[in-house]
Amino acid sequence: MRLADFILANVEPILQEWDSFARSLTPGAEMGMLALRDHAEEILRACVRDMRATQSERQQANKSKGHGGAGGAASDLLDDASTAHGVDRVGSGFNLNEVLSEYRALRASALRLWRDSTPAPHLDDVDDVTRFTEAIEQSLAQAVVSYTNRVEQSRRMFLAILGHDLRNPLNCINMSAQIASLQLNIDPESAESLAQIETSVQAISRLIQDLLDFAATGLGARIPVVLAPVDLELLGREVLNELGAANPDHTLDYDARGDLTCACDGARMRQVLSNLLGNAVEHGGEAGKVKLSISSEEADIIITVHNLGPLISPDLLPTIFDPLVRDTSRDAVRQRRPGSIGLGLYIAHQIVTSHGGTISVKSAPETGTVFMVRIPRRGASVST
Repeated sequence: MRLADFILANVEPILQEWDSFARSLTPGAEMGMLALRDHAEEILRACVRDMRATQSERQQANKSKGHGGAGGAASDLLDDASTAHGVDRVGSGFNLNEVLSEYRALRASALRLWRDSTPAPHLDDVDDVTRFTEAIEQSLAQAVVSYTNRVEQSRRMFLAILGHDLRNPLNCINMSAQIASLQLNIDPESAESLAQIETSVQAISRLIQDLLDFAATGLGARIPVVLAPVDLELLGREVLNELGAANPDHTLDYDARGDLTCACDGARMRQVLSNLLGNAVEHGGEAGKVKLSISSEEADIIITVHNLGPLISPDLLPTIFDPLVRDTSRDAVRQRRPGSIGLGLYIAHQIVTSHGGTISVKSAPETGTVFMVRIPRRGASVST
């Protein structure tokens, strides 16, 4: 009997073995039969439809690259069942390795039962096994995608809720500290403690804002920007002055040239400047020299932030704007500012991209480390 025909004729025995295997996994021990089988029957029947569909060499190659099956309803149904299975297994507490093992067990059970029922080999057996394996692998790949997407979505949703709910108590702490610091008879030691509370609250607030921005981009949306005329020369000076007041031991230079009026989101561009300059101050080395330059071209505004501190490792450069990427060298850890969790450069990249701009970095012995931002002068907000 051909493998596709055997699977259709023996769906129940194959599913019984799926039940037994899934129940042997920790999350499945207390689950009922319907929950254990989940979409297993749909996956099996969709595999059979996919196996019976005509498949060209090009379609087979596409399937091996994770780009779908033989095409048409057979492949679509296979992917739909797998997507639902991956999501449901997240809710049932299965880890990714357990989901992978389910598919391996399903394939092994079907092939073993078929082999035991067909003692005499046939010339078509190899093709049948190949097509079945391809279909199972396609199903598995889609299940893994839906599983990981669901987990990531849950994590980011948690971050968004956590960040939102932390803001109110932090605002109360900060306001109480400010009110207490205004008391006329406060002693110096208490004043110092209150100032430290305000500084710590500001650091946590930066962290929360980074988490909220990170969660928003991870849920499939770009960081929102509201375009309006902004004087980047003035904005750059304000950010640099604020940073200089907090870091009096650093030398902060500023070079602004040309007409720097730009259609952009001023609050978001302040974040970009603050993140890039804060990063430069962190890693600027003992000399502590940082330079901010803003200039204009006919259509673009160019912002560069330059420091002469330790160079960025060549291995880190390709992923420098990825979320949660951090330099783990001893010097980098020692210089890291409070409230930094490795999201600053990622968020700067997302904001610049939302403006239709680009951001890049070069780090070489002859030039030091230079971050360059280029945004359209007239604004080019990218829709989600």
